[in-house]
Amino acid sequence: MRIGRLTLRAGWRQLFAVVALMVTFAPAGAQITPFGKPGDKTGRVSATPKRVTVSALASKPQARAGDQLAIAVTLQYAPGWHSWTNPPIVPDFLGKGFPAIPTTIDLGKSDAVAQVGPVQWPEPHTVPFLSGELTALTGTAVAYIPVILASDISTESVSLPVTVRFQACNDKVCLPPASQSLAVSIEILPQGAPTTAATDPERFADFDIAVFQHMLAGDIKADRAPVEFNAFGYSFSIDPAGAGFALLLAVAALGGLLLNLTPCVLPVIPIKIMGLAHSAGNPRRALFLGAVMSLGVIAFWMGIGGAIAFVSGFSAINSLFQQPLFSLAVGLVIAAMGLGMLGLFTFQLPKAVYMFNPSHDTVVGSFLFGVMTAVLSTPCTAPFMGSAAAWATKQPPVTTLATFGAIGLGMALPYLVLSANPKLVDRIPKAGPTGEVVKQTMGLLMFAVAAFFVGIGVSSLVVAPPEPPSRVYWWFVGAFVALAFAFAGWRTRSITKRSAPRFITALVAVLAIAGAVWGARAMSSHGPIDWLYYTPERFKQARATGDVVVVDFTAEWCLNCKALETGVLHRKKIVSLLEGPGVTPIKVDLTAGDPAGKAKLDELGRIAIPLLEIYGPGIQQPILYDSYTIDMIVDAIAQAKGQPEAQSGE
Repeated sequence: MRIGRLTLRAGWRQLFAVVALMVTFAPAGAQITPFGKPGDKTGRVSATPKRVTVSALASKPQARAGDQLAIAVTLQYAPGWHSWTNPPIVPDFLGKGFPAIPTTIDLGKSDAVAQVGPVQWPEPHTVPFLSGELTALTGTAVAYIPVILASDISTESVSLPVTVRFQACNDKVCLPPASQSLAVSIEILPQGAPTTAATDPERFADFDIAVFQHMLAGDIKADRAPVEFNAFGYSFSIDPAGAGFALLLAVAALGGLLLNLTPCVLPVIPIKIMGLAHSAGNPRRALFLGAVMSLGVIAFWMGIGGAIAFVSGFSAINSLFQQPLFSLAVGLVIAAMGLGMLGLFTFQLPKAVYMFNPSHDTVVGSFLFGVMTAVLSTPCTAPFMGSAAAWATKQPPVTTLATFGAIGLGMALPYLVLSANPKLVDRIPKAGPTGEVVKQTMGLLMFAVAAFFVGIGVSSLVVAPPEPPSRVYWWFVGAFVALAFAFAGWRTRSITKRSAPRFITALVAVLAIAGAVWGARAMSSHGPIDWLYYTPERFKQARATGDVVVVDFTAEWCLNCKALETGVLHRKKIVSLLEGPGVTPIKVDLTAGDPAGKAKLDELGRIAIPLLEIYGPGIQQPILYDSYTIDMIVDAIAQAKGQPEAQSGE
């Protein structure tokens, strides 16, 4: 018996890994063509289900708090089938870049577990594959997860979640990667109560119990798989063990920093700059308030991390916006902030309303503004951040909190820099008619933001997944944008007689109004692509045709998704590909938290969107992008079709 370990893996993605030897795949029930063009009968085999049967069993059906036990995970392979080892052992004839997918076994987070040891893998076997042989798991493979239960279990039973991921292959083809989730139930007895004997002693005959001694001594811990990152077409992985964890936190912070460039956060940055400008004459005060706002940002992200670590059912950053009432509440709060910027708080409103007034010269106002800025960022996902956050959700609470704290710190960094250098914002009007016009214009723009969140909340309430939600609210967003710039142009004429400011403001107002109308028209449309809205059955049917399947994960509250759809997917070159022969575009809309769509996202090991997934007969595993360009999509579809790299560009 050997204890499997994952070694350090870092480096750029192999874009073209021995294309001539890549194995095609298709879903169960389809015809699989290992080489050549679709329809070529050479080497064709008929795919049937149950290539691999997975089961899990605890060594003790009854246990006490603090007990040591093992979970046996059995993979029963049909004759002639196997899966890759962990880590994969790729033979020389396939080349170092061959995209082998390791078999993985993960024990999910549970308050009933104190420690988890490394998986004990069975000895692999030599099996035929293509023109040679490789080392793989086959026959009846039993792996063990060493577990030490927590000493403070208060329930009468526990259910431990186990996830097994593998890729089934025979000597000619490999099927798509599969994932199975299991639950192992254990009855918890009082201390001192006798437990029953093991259910199946023979299954645990190869388990090495010496691992518990090393676990208690702190000599070994559970294996940590490398965290995979993919952004702008570049891929790399980080081993989170040891010094790699510090590097991972730095990458998470970079993702948090990039959140400030997403459409979710950009609208509120000018408001904060205005607030800092009011304190620019007092550098110490500006730095202090900027630090308080940054603490608000970090506190919110730490709160999200805490909810994921400790609250059952809260597993994703955007879980908040999958609740329609939360979107409505955010919209109303932003509307209250807009009222404050318009000066309407001079009237005697309820005291609860005043706390949302973005008074940047107060500690409470700065902190709450930081929290609100972080809240607005949650519908978006920045490059690098999504992978780090997805990994963190499956880690112990301390690791989860540290990762989300790093995201918050990265997001807060620009505000710390601005507050430490008030000269960067000292040209912003601080008082007088001009400053008042700027403030009131921003207040009207806040109503546009409020209309967006109220709109997606209402759309979520009335939509019936998988059908797409209504987008009529974009006309209200556009109306407030047009009103804001029209107001700015009108007020400029009343406070100055100088022709230059009048002309510039009027020109900007005309362009902004035209842009608002164009934007409302574009965003309220579902676009030029005839999407097939996701259900598991529709997805399976599309895969069975042998087409390239492009799956777009999106939601109305995801402004990153909208930006990518408008800027990339709706371009003529991409539309012609997605609407062309041999390609099926499928959209997974998570606006209202569609359970089937969420399950599909979970299957991919992701928790955040945007995400684009591309399947096809020319690639062994799906291509995943959380950010992409026109060229990347063109090349990915060409690879999925089994064609050479396309020369794209417009």
